[in-house]
Amino acid sequence: MDSVSCIFCKIVKKEIPAKVVFEDDEFIAFNDVKPVSPVHVLVIPKKHHNNLLEIESTEALGKLMKKVQQVAKELNLNDGFRTIINTGDNGGQTVHHLHVHVLGGRFHKWPPG
Repeated sequence: MDSVSCIFCKIVKKEIPAKVVFEDDEFIAFNDVKPVSPVHVLVIPKKHHNNLLEIESTEALGKLMKKVQQVAKELNLNDGFRTIINTGDNGGQTVHHLHVHVLGGRFHKWPPG
């Protein structure tokens, strides 16, 4: 999928509404429309990458993970949270724009279910 038809790119451009919890020049975080936890936020880079395999540098990946940490702290998830990055169809990725799920507000067992 290209960035023109990507739903997350449309959220970045404010063409589609979202409940934004954080935004800066490089990233945006918003509530998932189908939450599976009391807190279920997606943190995405504003620059389109189809998935984790396409992010161009360790610096960019580090910035993404640092932003996830910042968002989790701002959401008071100090007692723990789960992060998930689905990659590709077999990995369960349904929107092909790199994003990190941040799940919190309840105990998450392993394996997931």
